[in-house]
Amino acid sequence: MSAFAVRDGRLVDPDGHPFLSLGLNHADETNLQYPHNIDVWRRRYGSREVWLRDGPVADLRAWNMNTIGWTREYVAGGWGEALDWFGDPIDLYHSLPWTSAELRGAGMPYVAQLQVQDIEDWNGHPAFRPLDDDFAKWCDYLARAVALPHADDENLLGYFFVDIPAWLPHASGRDFPELSGLDGAAREQKLYDVASRYYEAITTAIRRYDPDHLILGDRYNGDKGIPEPVLRAMAPFVDVLSVQRFAGPAEDDRRGFRDDLAGWSEQAGGKPVLVADHGNWTPTDMNPHRVGLPNHAARGEDYGLVLDAVRHEPWFAGLHWCGYVENLGRGWGVKDPFDEPYRDLTDAITEHNRRALDDHAATSVASR
Repeated sequence: MSAFAVRDGRLVDPDGHPFLSLGLNHADETNLQYPHNIDVWRRRYGSREVWLRDGPVADLRAWNMNTIGWTREYVAGGWGEALDWFGDPIDLYHSLPWTSAELRGAGMPYVAQLQVQDIEDWNGHPAFRPLDDDFAKWCDYLARAVALPHADDENLLGYFFVDIPAWLPHASGRDFPELSGLDGAAREQKLYDVASRYYEAITTAIRRYDPDHLILGDRYNGDKGIPEPVLRAMAPFVDVLSVQRFAGPAEDDRRGFRDDLAGWSEQAGGKPVLVADHGNWTPTDMNPHRVGLPNHAARGEDYGLVLDAVRHEPWFAGLHWCGYVENLGRGWGVKDPFDEPYRDLTDAITEHNRRALDDHAATSVASR
């Protein structure tokens, strides 16, 4: 069947046309079902089916976004055994992803998610399981449960694995059993071996049921760093290097953002890079503690500056934005807690996306 693919280091759609993935993450209807805003939910939507169609799918199209990104949303959490990339102890609960039927029914490109292991950096109680025969059976189950329902859908962009996995030593002190007690060169070599078995097991299982769609791999925690042995290990098995990376507001920050992504792409054998999670924030009425950019207009300008810093790079595959409706958990979004877009932000996003997509198509045609 026709499917999204990587050709000459660039993403192409099922018809073979160049594709720049501009997506939105963390869309969950329960963000509109708190006591303070459930009347908005009842008045505008009233059902999940209507919300999917008239909420996120309609908004994505209006904002010139072409991909449904990672749909799980941060719900609650705080103190735990893990340390996030800012050094604060965290242990976070997350919502369930959209179902296969909901993703397929949206009528636009999307990603699917496979929870390969519970080893996220934000997971205060990670479970690093041995990569043995039982792990291979678990991977086969995941492929049957997640990949098989999508195998014939041309709108599927590809499969994500773990959200910011702890390939660097986890802050809780836990690690894959095979790496216990190792450091230095011995740990690096064993880390490569472990990561190779991990990626081989899950991609082999997926390919058993879906030989066509892209493997997007783990959404690495670029703000914390990605071990070079892991990038080398994933290269034979994963099609697109997916990185969660947040750029600061200064030009030097954006230059570092671009240089990091370029370096990781090179270490991974020249893979195209999808910025799988990126965002910014400003103080709001609900979340005045979110110290960041001065206002939503500055957020919109920053979105364009970050996109411009990478969109002409030959390895750049797209950017997915974090997140949708501002809530009590995540604390920022492109819409306020009452489902109204922050227009200074969304109008800018719409225009920056239009320009990026037009330029991408024109450059690709000219290079033929």
